[in-house]
Amino acid sequence: MALHGKKGLLLVNLGTPDNPNYSGVYRYLKQFLLDPRVIDIGWLPRNLLVRGIIAPFRSNSSSKLYKDLWLPEGSPLKIYGEKLTEGVQKLLGEDYVVELAMRYQSPSIPSAIDKLIDKQVSEILVLPLFPQYASASTGSVMEEVMRVLSTKQAIPAVKIVNSYHDYDPMITIFADNAKKYPLEDYDHFLFSFHGLPQRQLRKADNCNHCLQSADCCQQLTIKNQFCYSAQCHETAKLIVEKLGITKDQYTICFQSRLGRDPWVQPYTTDVLKERAEAGDKKLLVLCPAFVSDCLETTIEVSDEYAEEWEEMGGEKIDLVESLNDNPAWIKAVSEMVLEM
Repeated sequence: MALHGKKGLLLVNLGTPDNPNYSGVYRYLKQFLLDPRVIDIGWLPRNLLVRGIIAPFRSNSSSKLYKDLWLPEGSPLKIYGEKLTEGVQKLLGEDYVVELAMRYQSPSIPSAIDKLIDKQVSEILVLPLFPQYASASTGSVMEEVMRVLSTKQAIPAVKIVNSYHDYDPMITIFADNAKKYPLEDYDHFLFSFHGLPQRQLRKADNCNHCLQSADCCQQLTIKNQFCYSAQCHETAKLIVEKLGITKDQYTICFQSRLGRDPWVQPYTTDVLKERAEAGDKKLLVLCPAFVSDCLETTIEVSDEYAEEWEEMGGEKIDLVESLNDNPAWIKAVSEMVLEM
């Protein structure tokens, strides 16, 4: 009879500073931005850029934002991650060992993998907490997991989820969260996803399909199945179907641009200007690239974009909450794991 130990589940999110002070933010930004999958340029220029310019100068301003975001218990991203881990562990029961890790900072992927191996798991299931695949997020998690496991003499069986951009239970929760708002009161709906440099989309393309036409991302096909932008469009379309809104009522856009190189478009800031010029006053924003509310949602959308919108003559921007520690999301993750 074959021996079967428990299954290990590794939930991995991007990461967060260990504290919102300058030093904590500096360490986080340095580790994050020195990842060659995040800033995909040569080693020397990447180090000069990050160590000499971005981390020293952005840490102060970012620290102020993180202090606004921080809760008494700590970073919301980590808090929601811990609650998700606890809830999934409870639903999966004693046959599973569930650990949370962050790609950057703590708890680290190496420490979480060590905990799983110490508990004699026979298999490790890895679920990156990014619905849409991107080299800079899911790809980086995959690389780090494989790097850590390559140092072990005994390596358990490993399964890694590539993406779940069209996972119906997740789509349903985003839609249900939006339905908590009076949809008929809004002039337009924005689906704002985290941005990526266009060059990273091209690097992931081996079919000469990427950015060859204005609408190349709007239909998910075998040619662009790993395209982050195409998966974002698919996620938004599926949520729209459940909301029952029409094509002219919503716009898909991308936020958090860094640097001068062209990123995935349209930019959220540009769409805000277009909607203001169209006479819109009330916007409802969904951010389906984020399973937890964080700096990019709570601060960037609810504070910074909302302030810009009011300066443009708009009345309000409402942000639809993310999945966070919603019991339906905890159940959905558990069901996804059981299907692996």
